[in-house]
Amino acid sequence: MNTASVPAAEQPAPADWLACPSCRALVYRKRFERADRVCPGCGTHTPLDAGRRLDALLDPGSARPLTPTETVHDPLRFEDLKPYPDRLAAARVATGHDDAVRVALGTVVGHPVVLAVMDFAFMGGSLGVAAGEAVTTAADAALARRVPLILVTSSGGARMQEGALALMQMAKTSAAMAELDEAGILTVTVVADPTYGGVAASFATLADVVVCEPGARMGFAGPRVIEETIGERLPEGFQTAEFLLRHGLVDAVRPRGELRRTLAVLLASARGADGAERAGGGDGAGEREGAGAPERVEAEERSGVPDRAEVFDGSGGSDGSGGSNGSGGSNGPNGADGADACDRSDGTGTGSPSATLACRRIDPARGAPSTPMSGPAPVEPPVRPAHEVVAAARDLGRPTTRDHLAYWMDAFVELRGDRAGGDCPAIVGGLGLVDGRAMLVLGHQKGHTTADLVRANFAMASPAGYRKVVRLARLAEKLGVPLVTLIDTPGAHPGIEAEQQGQAGAIAACLRVLAGLRVPVVAVVTGEGGSGGALALGVADRVLISANALYSVISPEGCAAILWKTREQSPAAARALGLDARSLLELGVVDRVVPEPEGGAHTDPAAASLALRDAVLETVAELAAVEPAERVVLRRRRFRAFGLPAVRPAGAGDPDDGNAYDFEEESA
Repeated sequence: MNTASVPAAEQPAPADWLACPSCRALVYRKRFERADRVCPGCGTHTPLDAGRRLDALLDPGSARPLTPTETVHDPLRFEDLKPYPDRLAAARVATGHDDAVRVALGTVVGHPVVLAVMDFAFMGGSLGVAAGEAVTTAADAALARRVPLILVTSSGGARMQEGALALMQMAKTSAAMAELDEAGILTVTVVADPTYGGVAASFATLADVVVCEPGARMGFAGPRVIEETIGERLPEGFQTAEFLLRHGLVDAVRPRGELRRTLAVLLASARGADGAERAGGGDGAGEREGAGAPERVEAEERSGVPDRAEVFDGSGGSDGSGGSNGSGGSNGPNGADGADACDRSDGTGTGSPSATLACRRIDPARGAPSTPMSGPAPVEPPVRPAHEVVAAARDLGRPTTRDHLAYWMDAFVELRGDRAGGDCPAIVGGLGLVDGRAMLVLGHQKGHTTADLVRANFAMASPAGYRKVVRLARLAEKLGVPLVTLIDTPGAHPGIEAEQQGQAGAIAACLRVLAGLRVPVVAVVTGEGGSGGALALGVADRVLISANALYSVISPEGCAAILWKTREQSPAAARALGLDARSLLELGVVDRVVPEPEGGAHTDPAAASLALRDAVLETVAELAAVEPAERVVLRRRRFRAFGLPAVRPAGAGDPDDGNAYDFEEESA
C-alpha cells in the first residue's frame, strides 16, 4: 500500500509512531514522550500518569514518597454491575498504585515542596476516602515542614461507591487547606484535564494560585449534566482553561513545558527575603532524566499526620459530584464508627410530640463519638426501604426553611444579597431569637407548589447563594452568635451562568469558612441532602438529621444511570448508597436523628419543626460549653477522621440486621 497520498489520520501507526488524539497527525513516539506527551503539532496536552507527573515537576533525585494512613476499604459493601472491590483491584493492576493520589516530598528548582498528584487512570481520579486522606496527608506534611503545597488535579468527582464518606472528603481536604492559609503557607493548584465535581468544589479551587494546562476543563457540573438541565448545546470551549481565565476563575494558563519555571517563580516569591536554606537535591538546571530512586518516608517521619490511634474513632464522611463510566464520581458512608448509639426521650415543647432522639456525644477531648448521652434505654430509629426514604425526603409537604423560621423564631430579620451583585432565592437566612437566644439561621429554600419551587430555583443555589452563606457565616462569627444551617436541596445549580460565576469555588469557600468558625455551628438535614450543594452548609460541630431525610454523594437516579446504565435501577442505587438517617448515624456522618410525626413531617409540619427546634437548642447549649478555639480543633478533627479505620459497628452495611446498634470494637 502506498501511504504517501493517504491522510495521516487514516494511516496505520507504526510502533515508533502514534496518532495525536486531537489532530490525528502522526507523531514520533520518542519525541512525544520527551515533550511530556504534548503534541508538537496542535499542542494538545494528553494525560500524564502520576509517576510521570512527579518526574516532570520535581528535581531529579529529590522525590521521597509519603505514605498516607491506611483507610477503610469498601465501607458500604457496594455492588452494582460489578462489586466495588473488583473495580478497585482492576484499577490497582492497571495503574500499579493503591489509589488515585500519590504524594511526595521533593524540590522544584531547589525549593522544597510537598506535591500531591491525582491520576485519572485510577477510576477517573475519583475522590474517595483514600484519595482524600492522601491530599490531607500532603497538607499536613506541608504544614509540619512549613513548605508550599502543590496539587495536580485530574478527576471526574467523588467516588460514588463510597457514598457519604466520599462526600465528606470535600470538607476534610478544605479544612486542611484552611489550616495552610492560617499558617501563611503557599498553595498552588495545577489543573489538568479534566477536573470536576467534588475536587473542583474543594481543594482544587482553594489554592492561593490556580494554574491550568491549555485546554484543561474544570467545573462543578459536567457538560452533559448542564446540557440536560438547560436543554441546549454548550458553547464551544465551555469550561476550558481559556474560558476559566476569561471569567477570572484561574490565574494563568501555562503549557506543560513551562510549569516548572512558573512554579519556581511562585516558590521563590513565597520565600521572600527570609534566606531560608534550600532543601533537597538538584537545582533543576540540567536535563531531566527522571526522579531517581526515591527514599521512603516512614510513618514516624510524617509529622503533621495524625497517628491512627489518635484520630476520632470512625466518623464517616463523604462527598462528591460528577461521574465517570462506573469509575466513581460518588461517595458514601464508610462504616468506621465505634461510638455507642443512644436514643433519648425528649419532650419537645408545645405542639410537638414527645420525641426519641437517637444521638452520639462527641468526646470533647478527641472530637470523636464516644459515650452515650444520658436518658432512657436506646430505641432504634425506624427501618424504611431506601426508595421510601427518598420519596419522603422529597415530599413537598415537608416544612421548608421559611416554615422553620416561622415556627422557631421569636423575632427575625432576613438578610439578603451576596454583596457582589446577586441574591439567590434558593438560600435564605438572617438574624433573630430562638427561645430568647440569638442565632443566625440560614438554609436552602424549596417550596410546597411548583410555583414556589420555580421561584426558589428548586433549592439549587447559585454562586451568589453560596457567597451569601459565606457572608452570613462571617457575620455570625463577628457577632459571636451560633450558626444554624438547614439543608434541603437536590444539589447546586448546574448551568452556564453558574459555571461562569465560579460555582465550584463558591462551594469550596463555604467549606473552608465553616471549618474555621469559632462560634458553635449546627447543621440540620431537614429533607434532601444532595451532594456538594448540601455539604456546603454541612461543615458543623454537630450534624442532625430528620428521621425521613437523606444525605448522599449523588442522587440515586444519577448513580443508577452511571453504574447500572439505567435510571430504573435507582431503588437499588438508593439501597447501595446508604443515604438514610439510620445508615448515616451508624457511620458517624450524622450525630443525631430527630424523629418525625407518624407518617412523616408532611403530616404535621408544626410538630416536626418544633422537634427540630428543641434538638437544635439543646445541641447549641452543649456546644456553648466548649472553648471557641477548641471547637475549631474538634470540628476539623471530626472531618479529618472520615474514612480512617478505627472502630466500626458490627454488622455495618446491613441496616436490617438486628445488631445494627450493637456496637463492638472490630479490627479494620
